[in-house]
Amino acid sequence: MKGILIENGEDGYHARVADIDEAQMPAGDVVVNIAHSSLNYKDALAITGKAPVVRTFPMIPGIDFAGVIESSESETFAVGDSVLLNGWGLGETRWGGLAAKARVKAEWLVRLPDAFDSRDAMAIGTAGYTAMLCVTALAEGDVRPGDGEVIVSGASGGVGSIAILLLARRGYRVVALTGRSEQTEYLRSLGAAEVLDSGAFSAKGKPLARERWAGAVDTTGGMILANICASIRYGGTVAACGLALSMDFPTTVAPFILRGITLVGIDSVYASIERRRTAWTTLASELDPTSLRQVTKQVALTEAVEGATQLLERKIHGRIVVDVEASK
Repeated sequence: MKGILIENGEDGYHARVADIDEAQMPAGDVVVNIAHSSLNYKDALAITGKAPVVRTFPMIPGIDFAGVIESSESETFAVGDSVLLNGWGLGETRWGGLAAKARVKAEWLVRLPDAFDSRDAMAIGTAGYTAMLCVTALAEGDVRPGDGEVIVSGASGGVGSIAILLLARRGYRVVALTGRSEQTEYLRSLGAAEVLDSGAFSAKGKPLARERWAGAVDTTGGMILANICASIRYGGTVAACGLALSMDFPTTVAPFILRGITLVGIDSVYASIERRRTAWTTLASELDPTSLRQVTKQVALTEAVEGATQLLERKIHGRIVVDVEASK
């Protein structure tokens, strides 16, 4: 089968499109013919070797995929079922979705909602599924549209873009935070009411700043997250799901004990199957697939390696769908 193969040997670390023996696929009770995958920030780090994402070699990257079951030893899924998968260590410790097929555990799979085809599902992908978990966390924290503005950092990325779409559709006034001023009109087209420069949030601020945000979705970490927390209104909620800026969190306890704010960590990799099903069911009811077209670029499997470099160089915004089926 065709797939992207990452190897780390005597000739160094490299990723290439290769013919891969299907017999080498890891153990599992379901084999999926992959139609589409996607290229995420973590995939780009894995393909380029810019961060130690890959734990074992050789590795097929790709943290998600959508396709049709080819064979099944599971009572839950049958041959011909359309399914998707996000996370569970794919592309890190387990062969992932940037290949023609994958053998996985049935318990990791979610049925593809009728509202989406495989391309739609990967236009959403792990980024959109994570955004949905973040939006759900704000709702569970009782952050309502009438409570005030919600800020989204890393707004032009995959998670940020879809978070803006979802929040705007629910009636929130969304403020997009980005370091890419050229993306202002794009972010407004998604539903952002205002676009701010992330540079203003990157320097060390006061432990408590003026209250402004009712809630936040943060994909960056670091000083940006610290400054956002310092500006959250009393009782507000921050959903933190990324570390694109930094793993550090240089803040104080002041916003938490003086304003009663909540910081919710969002893990999409090992979230329970129940939360996954709920997230995808909600996405199917709230996210119009046509709205994804403006945030999505499609590439062939053979273009994904170069696409990883472009993604890290911030030359691509939004979502990147990989058409695996066309490469078979």
